[in-house]
Amino acid sequence: MTNETIDVSDAPSRPRAEPSVQTPHAIVIGAGFGGLAAAIRLLAKGYRVTLIERLDRPGGRAQVFERDGFRHDAGPTVITAPFLFEELFELMGVRMADRLQLIPLDPWYRFRFADGSEFNYGGTVEDTLREIRRIEPDDADGYLRLVEHSRAIYDTAFTELADQPFDRPATMMRQAPHLVRLRAHETVWQMVCRYVKNPKLRRAFSIQPLLLGGSPFQTTSIYGLIHFLERRDGVHFAMGGTGAVVRELERLIRDGGGTLRYGETVGQILSENGEVRGVALESGERLNADIVVSNADPMHLFDQMLPAKTQRRSARVKHRFARLSLGLYVLYFGTDRTYPDVAHHTIWFGERYKDLLDDIFRRHKLTEDFSLYVHRPTATDPSFAPPGCDSFYVLCPVPHLAAEVDWDVEGPKLRDRIVAALNATLLPGLQDSIRADFWMTPEDFQTRYLSHMGTGFSLAPHFTQSAWFRFHNRAEGPKGLYLVGAGTHPGAGMPGVLCSAKVIERLIPKAVPADTPGG
Repeated sequence: MTNETIDVSDAPSRPRAEPSVQTPHAIVIGAGFGGLAAAIRLLAKGYRVTLIERLDRPGGRAQVFERDGFRHDAGPTVITAPFLFEELFELMGVRMADRLQLIPLDPWYRFRFADGSEFNYGGTVEDTLREIRRIEPDDADGYLRLVEHSRAIYDTAFTELADQPFDRPATMMRQAPHLVRLRAHETVWQMVCRYVKNPKLRRAFSIQPLLLGGSPFQTTSIYGLIHFLERRDGVHFAMGGTGAVVRELERLIRDGGGTLRYGETVGQILSENGEVRGVALESGERLNADIVVSNADPMHLFDQMLPAKTQRRSARVKHRFARLSLGLYVLYFGTDRTYPDVAHHTIWFGERYKDLLDDIFRRHKLTEDFSLYVHRPTATDPSFAPPGCDSFYVLCPVPHLAAEVDWDVEGPKLRDRIVAALNATLLPGLQDSIRADFWMTPEDFQTRYLSHMGTGFSLAPHFTQSAWFRFHNRAEGPKGLYLVGAGTHPGAGMPGVLCSAKVIERLIPKAVPADTPGG
């Protein structure tokens, strides 16, 4: 797939003095949100930072595509926990509000069911209760209890643990009683079903794991904290899109004296006597470093970038028995008309739910039917499309590459099925008004982002792949190697990825120049 990438690096920066070459050097691999956040936190700790990205722009999966005047955020579109971004700006002495405008969305999501009925989720608690009572009055009290349970999970799993290292078994053992109390052994689906009885509402309130790459029927209920996270801080959209957020984070790094190298791929992590020494680029160039932070998919890292002899057994076991997240088929298009009644975010449900997800996650089967996540950014920011037009991004969960789908054949077929389904329901007239459409498949995720098996989110968020059981932030490899991103603790999604950078900030000591006494 060929895409024209919009320039997201044209913001002016204020010059700063370059760090001394005696300052400890940190190399960050990958300019996704985990890598960008890690680079900023390392700059704040006094390191000389070089950020290396294989694509020609920052953002990782959060690229920006432009076709015929239509702009598309390629990856994440939902901003929750905005305080995690505010922290990064504050570390560099900048107010986020001076650089970015976040718009709270209402509704957060509109759910459209196969029978044509809808459920708007978001706004105030009373707004949500009013919508619930319209569908199932008896579930209103259950929703309030669900949010309170979610608050309890949030207070422990997010507030206390999301930025804590889980690289030692004792840490996990200390948290075991809390995890038992919070019923972490339950799945998200089981948790929701304890509080909500209506089948439609059960679907709506269990869908969040899919936005992290997991099935609600397999994902630990710890991820039920998302209900309270959304309720606490709301769901936001950055004017200019996710690309605007990436641009401003890149600007913070440049202003902080960091070096950014694009269009270069790290092929190997270099180490000696059990300690990291730097990286080797695929071009043959070698770069020395005191520490290395990898935002690459850990499955790819331990399979391709790190010699087996430098890996601990625990990493090899996790790699061998890993259960992966789902794959993604993402359709981008514009329309030569607007759909003013379509919400910013729509979850479009097909007839099947559990059976469809089992086909994707358990049987690795591409089926004729589907459910969809429809993003219409022009509902909030008209700059995403020419006047009188709309811009769309439609995400369709599919199996990863274990399914052995011929995407050259099935990609166009799936495009036609999705367009026909939306034409008949949410977007009447789409078949005549669609413009400049293109798509990404799991094969693109593998080749473009070096995502193992073309997954959208690395490891699936199962209980046995969480916290200590996930790839550690202090890498299970040579000393001085650290991991951030979706495949490591605390997990996928922008809040999880940003928190992974907070974890390594705790693990990595403050930089001490080599010419400092005792340094």
